[in-house]
Amino acid sequence: MQLSQNEDHNFSLSKFESMLKTNDVLFFDSNEFEGIIFHYLETGKFALAKKAVKLGLEQHPDASVLKLFKVEILIFENKLTEADLLLNELHELEPSNDEIYIQKANIFSKQDNHEMAINTLETALEFTAEEAEIYSLMAMEYMFLEDYENAKLNFMRCLELENDDYAALYNIIYCFDFLEQRREAIDYLNLFLDKHPYSEVAWHQVGKQYFDLKEYDKALAAFDFAIISDDYFVGAYMEKGKVLEKMGRLKEAIENYHITLELDDPTAFAYLRIGKCYEKLKKSKLALDFYSKAVDEDPLLDKAWIAITDFYSRKLNYPKALYYINKAISIDSENVLYWKRFAKINNRLNYVEEAEKGYQKAIELGNYELETWITRCDLLINLGEFETALDTMYQAIEFYPETAEIEYRLAGLYFCLNQGDRGYYHLKNALKIDAEYSIIIEELFPEIFKRNSVKTLIDKHA
Repeated sequence: MQLSQNEDHNFSLSKFESMLKTNDVLFFDSNEFEGIIFHYLETGKFALAKKAVKLGLEQHPDASVLKLFKVEILIFENKLTEADLLLNELHELEPSNDEIYIQKANIFSKQDNHEMAINTLETALEFTAEEAEIYSLMAMEYMFLEDYENAKLNFMRCLELENDDYAALYNIIYCFDFLEQRREAIDYLNLFLDKHPYSEVAWHQVGKQYFDLKEYDKALAAFDFAIISDDYFVGAYMEKGKVLEKMGRLKEAIENYHITLELDDPTAFAYLRIGKCYEKLKKSKLALDFYSKAVDEDPLLDKAWIAITDFYSRKLNYPKALYYINKAISIDSENVLYWKRFAKINNRLNYVEEAEKGYQKAIELGNYELETWITRCDLLINLGEFETALDTMYQAIEFYPETAEIEYRLAGLYFCLNQGDRGYYHLKNALKIDAEYSIIIEELFPEIFKRNSVKTLIDKHA
């Protein structure tokens, strides 16, 4: 009985792996080795692929396909010189083999020589029967060069040849988005839909473009067409829910989010959006139920933790808000959005030291908003830590030079540290920038404000 192609392939794999276990040397024809190597590369079993290439070339030293697999492995291992030498040998034997040019281009790309990679791929086009693949590779090289116009054109050529290549379609839209060409993207998608009217992916992308343009009626129509084309298309229901939410049609939005939960595994994002809708509908209990489901489904979804925290903050229930933001931080202690809320909530509760710690952590994680620096400074002043407050303002002034709020604080801090000359210097700077902000001295440094010399200087500028 003759084996089917799939059974034959499985037999070759089993035979090869059995050989490795027993150390017996069995014979395989070159086609068998090609199938074995391809399987291992596709499944990420790199060491086995490498072993199969070695054994394959020992049995078939002249097999060019096996040599090309060796080139692929050498490139993966970053042994580019060795790979290039082997490609040169192959080129002399098979100058019209498109795969040789593809791998040459891969080497150029690895060396950041993307122009040469493109030139080499253009040569490959002369010999290939797989033009779509070459255009896709050229487009990626243009992406590396940040030449999104040419990248877009090559992805378009790829899609013309392979209409079901949705990766190319997504990449085309990515280029349009990067170039901020939303109208042009819609025009292109409409031309595509003229030829492929039931392409749910194209309708979905049209809807997203209209959504970003805030043309919600058109976005809604596009998502409806996507659903007509494929009524199991979860992404279309999700996007339709977002549009309905923006239009204030919250109950319909909830219905569409629920459909996504029925069609596929539940997602934290769907639970979060349903919770948001219920909160807008003033149904607090249901909102909290769905926020809780969101964090249970995906504890790393920061928007869900923030939604619960902000919910309680808006209700002025700061102890509960603090409880949830602490839980969030225990899961992801490097999230700057968590630390900002941690700081603000502690400040509301008058837990000054904890609030200061939160703002310090936010700054360490890269939150350089002026408000963050200033609030931390004010908390340090409250704690009597004038030197640390001074350091904080000097860090802030690197990002916000000539800023009155900073200069007034520097003035007050120097006065507190009995460095009057520097205090007057910064006070004069502050008054020149904005005299109206002199209230900062009165509020933060009331004893300093009472000094006649300080009052005189402020009155003079007022």
